[in-house]
Amino acid sequence: MNWLTVLGLVAGVCTTSAIIPQLYKAWRSKKVADLSPKMFFILTMGVGLWTVYGVLRDDLAIILTNGISFSLNATMLVLYFRYKTKN
Repeated sequence: MNWLTVLGLVAGVCTTSAIIPQLYKAWRSKKVADLSPKMFFILTMGVGLWTVYGVLRDDLAIILTNGISFSLNATMLVLYFRYKTKN
């Protein structure tokens, strides 16, 4: 593994993990009224496309980090639509 791959993985871990506190807060509190579903939809689509790009380029750092980010942001969207009507 070369230094560019390591750099990509570290950068990806930082950006991918940024959603975790918000996801945890929404899951625990079941409150999502202040979240923007449009932003999460656009972000989810973007990281999904980055994942496809990574597959086409055979780039492990892009595939791994954006694939995980896609899953986390999609989960946030699910929580939003599950909890928005309860509040």
